[in-house]
Amino acid sequence: MPRRFVLPTAALLLAGAALGAAPAGPGASKAEGRPDVLHLTVSGSESGAYNGSRTLRCRPTGGDHPHPSAACAKLREATADGGDPFAPVGEGELCTLVHGGDATAKVVGTWRGERVDARFDRTDGCEIDRWSALVPVLPRS
Repeated sequence: MPRRFVLPTAALLLAGAALGAAPAGPGASKAEGRPDVLHLTVSGSESGAYNGSRTLRCRPTGGDHPHPSAACAKLREATADGGDPFAPVGEGELCTLVHGGDATAKVVGTWRGERVDARFDRTDGCEIDRWSALVPVLPRS
């Protein structure tokens, strides 16, 4: 009968660290050396500064977005643990029937080496929450 050796998880992690292995978040290797550029088109917002087309650049921060530093910080925070702030509301989600206004937004570009093509609105509670999670990338309302 062959012998089997079992290494504790901690020993495997230490071995990986000794070899210089570091855990990378989603898209980390794809993002190296590439700027993050998002094009936002917002309409119907109560904040006139956001209506129209704007560009947000992160790494380095810039563009004609009204609040580029705060918006880039929000996106870094939202994706720090592998989250996807651009993901649509999941199928079958139960959402409150609350209308949050007529604002809509389209976001296209690249974030962390991944292609982004997302639409946002405020048509129900889930969409309002999704929108609110990206303030100040998107306007408050």
